[in-house]
Amino acid sequence: MTSCKHADHLDHARRETGFSCEPAVSSGIGPNRQTLEENLPMALDKDFSSTSVNSGDVLSDADVIDTLNDLLESSRDGEYGFTAVAEHVKAQDIKTLMLRHADECRGAAAELQTHIRQLGGKAEEGGTAAGALHRGWVSVRATLSMSNDVAMLEEAERGEDTALARYRKALKQNLPPAVRAVVERQAQGAQRNHDQVKALRDAVKAAT
Repeated sequence: MTSCKHADHLDHARRETGFSCEPAVSSGIGPNRQTLEENLPMALDKDFSSTSVNSGDVLSDADVIDTLNDLLESSRDGEYGFTAVAEHVKAQDIKTLMLRHADECRGAAAELQTHIRQLGGKAEEGGTAAGALHRGWVSVRATLSMSNDVAMLEEAERGEDTALARYRKALKQNLPPAVRAVVERQAQGAQRNHDQVKALRDAVKAAT
């Protein structure tokens, strides 16, 4: 690819998403430059309150605990997954964003743990088997020299697809109002993470 074509791709990425996708070696953040996180497009919050709810009585405390534990494991998968991706991406600004998302997932997990305990339940330890396989595949892609920022962002997006599916499943349950409010808010956070990662992946791909 010629330098002119590369520049065209970079300009297109900036116009489409509002952030830079240059590698860390040439995109040092100076005092007059906004960071990648500040330049990410603001995704509109999806209205998860309109999710169709299964008919029937409100779930028992035991069933609510099971549902929250599923989301807890998913949040831990997100934390571990974003951390794994951060270890392999080359651009420092992308690495910083992945670690920020890992922190957000950690916070979501802590909130879910609190609600589980308030209901008299025991919080599950660790993540899911599927999450472990996903992190393993991240490492495999890196080991086989397929690791590049686009590939790693694809894995991050794949992980958020799984998280969103779990939140949608939970919101179809007849949850108590207070619990539903928490799950809806966290689902919106997962949707924002997904949309930001997808936009970033597309921009980086266009710039290479």
